[in-house]
Amino acid sequence: MNLDSAVKSVPVLLIVWAAATACFVAILTYRGQLTRYEQERLFLTNIDPDGQRQQSEIVHRINQIQPFVRVLGVVTTLITVGIVTIWTLDAWHTLHT
Repeated sequence: MNLDSAVKSVPVLLIVWAAATACFVAILTYRGQLTRYEQERLFLTNIDPDGQRQQSEIVHRINQIQPFVRVLGVVTTLITVGIVTIWTLDAWHTLHT
C-alpha cells in the first residue's frame, strides 16, 4: 500500500475511529454509572444481605463489560496511531518533494 492510497483512506479511517471512540466512551460512561455509588453500597453490605447481592451484581456487570472496554480501547488507540502516522508521513513527503 503506497502513501497516496493510505491518504485517500483517511476519511474512512476517521469514520471508523469516530464510531469506535463513541462506543468506547459510551461503555466507559456505563461502567462509571455502575461504580458511581459503589462506596456507599460497600458500607451497606455489612448490614444488609440485599446490599451484598447488589454489590455482587455490580461486580458481575463490570467483569462482563471489561473485555469490551479493553478491545475498544485498543482499537481506538490503533486507529488513532494509524491516522497520525499517515498524516505525518504525508506531511513529511509533502515537505521534501
